[in-house]
Amino acid sequence: MTERGGRDGSRLSSVQNAARLLKELGSAGGELGVSELSRRLGLGKSTVHRLLATLTAERILEHDAATGTYRLGLVVYELGARVSMHRVLHDAATTVIEELRNATKETVQIAVLDGREVVYVERLESPHTLRLFGRIGHRMPAHSTSTGKVLLAYLPEERLEVLLRQWRLEPLTPQTITGQPQLRAELARVRARGWADNLGESEAGVASVAAPIRNARGEVIAAVSAAGPTMRVNGDSLRGFFRASVVNAGDAISARLGHRPDRRVRGAS
Repeated sequence: MTERGGRDGSRLSSVQNAARLLKELGSAGGELGVSELSRRLGLGKSTVHRLLATLTAERILEHDAATGTYRLGLVVYELGARVSMHRVLHDAATTVIEELRNATKETVQIAVLDGREVVYVERLESPHTLRLFGRIGHRMPAHSTSTGKVLLAYLPEERLEVLLRQWRLEPLTPQTITGQPQLRAELARVRARGWADNLGESEAGVASVAAPIRNARGEVIAAVSAAGPTMRVNGDSLRGFFRASVVNAGDAISARLGHRPDRRVRGAS
């Protein structure tokens, strides 16, 4: 029995076969063994066994030792939930961040937390000629950004402690927080006032302000920010107009996600 690989040099046959195997398990709606998967996929049993062993080691599949069968693992459902969340977040945020960009004339971003980093999942560029470098999918250390501070500040205490354990806070600029006592104090301030700022901590000459985005259960699942050069975003303008605009945008997106707070208490700086 021959193995089916990619049809052109741009595809990895092993990855393609793994994808086909996952699709087959998904469409089967239950558990399948090596022999049945080999028959359905047209692959040798040894190849199927290696694929199954690798995917099981990565927790993408689960193996039932009693029956010798395999099924999709929890990781697959976790990934699916993330994709679904990002789609819902995109739909809820699109018009709000357009309005925020138009009001502030600065770059607007939405970020989510991935370990000790933030990942920017939405971005609208400033209309100004002088604007920030970045792209969707860009990552930054969470302790150095306004969005990261928001997302860290609202983590459950036990999750935050796990992240902080043995975390070396690398300096990106002379203004970056590099001590854990200082970071803890900063996160307490963010929780108290409901927003975070970044004054040259991730990149010299760049400032930003961020606010939380909550789901229907009140959990902070993302953060929205407006960022620009310190020649335009600084001091009073950052903590006044920009702060109010970004917090209101966070509230608006949260409302679209079903968040209905009994009351909203906004702290001052």
